[in-house]
Amino acid sequence: MPDSAPQQLLHLVIGGELVDLEHNTFKNLDDVEIVGLYPNYATAHAAWRAKAQSTVDNAQMRYFIVHLHRLLDPNQESKPAR
Repeated sequence: MPDSAPQQLLHLVIGGELVDLEHNTFKNLDDVEIVGLYPNYATAHAAWRAKAQSTVDNAQMRYFIVHLHRLLDPNQESKPAR
């Protein structure tokens, strides 16, 4: 990979209905929605916001941004530049 290639900071957006609002436990794992995989936080956040706003009428629905780049490289700086 060339040195000039932009750094990939992979983010996953997932969501679904929670059992209760006190915990991040999905009611049914078969119904968890994978919204998408994104190359940076900004695009993941835009997707998260759109899904969260589209389900605002259901208080049990929650969407999350998973920082995959942190799982793939745990030694990476905690707040990378965007």
